[in-house]
Amino acid sequence: MNQEQPSDFQDQTTETTQGKPVSISTALEQAGTHLRRKDNGHVDILHAVGGVRGIVEATLPGVAFLILFTTTKELFIALAFSLGAAGIFALLRLRQRGTLIQSLSGFIGVLICAVISYRSGNATEFYAPGLYINLVYGLLVGGSVVVRWPILGLFYSYIRGEQGHWRQRPERLRAYNRVTLILCAMFFARLAVQVPLYQIGDVTALGIARLLMGIPLYAVVLWASWIISKPQQ
Repeated sequence: MNQEQPSDFQDQTTETTQGKPVSISTALEQAGTHLRRKDNGHVDILHAVGGVRGIVEATLPGVAFLILFTTTKELFIALAFSLGAAGIFALLRLRQRGTLIQSLSGFIGVLICAVISYRSGNATEFYAPGLYINLVYGLLVGGSVVVRWPILGLFYSYIRGEQGHWRQRPERLRAYNRVTLILCAMFFARLAVQVPLYQIGDVTALGIARLLMGIPLYAVVLWASWIISKPQQ
């Protein structure tokens, strides 16, 4: 299998406001992204989706809700366990001196879903915020291609050391436009599958689709996008 040249992936440095050099991988993390490169120069997919801990924190509240509602048909119990799991994760991150936003964002997201579902008395409403989020993300990602600043080009070009010149190279811009459109298609594919399930009120199918088309699909898209956008040697 062809491999990208290591020289394309030297962890170049940038300058902080204090004038101290910072690696590109560090700069990306400080900017709040989960994208970084591995020692072999490839994007770290596991880290991009939050690592093992991030995967557990992102999926367990949804799994708890789905299993408990499916088995008990008690909305309050399912919501309580889902919210409780998210709350425990938030407290653990706060105790380990995580940032307030990082620690509470997952809990707040589950809380919003739980409140909407509880007030409506409808279990399918637990998944409604996620549908709107996918719509917004899909439009934003697609819009980045329209304005010729493809979002994956912004991130992958830094990891590859292409920053500052990739947009002036038509073949690189086309490559990043292509993979960014794949990412955009992922968000709309989620909607195409999940909205009909939401409309008919199939909680079990909707919950399973949400889990399968969440982190697993996102990881596959990131990996495929990285390979497809590889510079030609």
